[in-house]
Amino acid sequence: MANMKNAKKKIKTSLKEKELNRVFKGSMRTAIKNTEKAVDANDKEKAVENLNIAIKRIDKAGSKGIVHRNFVSRNKSRLAKKVNEMK
Repeated sequence: MANMKNAKKKIKTSLKEKELNRVFKGSMRTAIKNTEKAVDANDKEKAVENLNIAIKRIDKAGSKGIVHRNFVSRNKSRLAKKVNEMK
């Protein structure tokens, strides 16, 4: 356990940051899964709607430094390609 005051505070803040990062990452993953489910169900309208949400969540996680920028661009590209290939 930390003895110094600043070390104790750092433990508290890092736990808060960890929880927030977990929330952002979880919502991003859920949005990605929802988009892929809509693509699998062949529901173009719902897929486009979910794609917009997923892109927003992926961008937000990337801008906060939760995921790498290459992860952001790769996943946005893959999802957009899947939705655009639908009939």
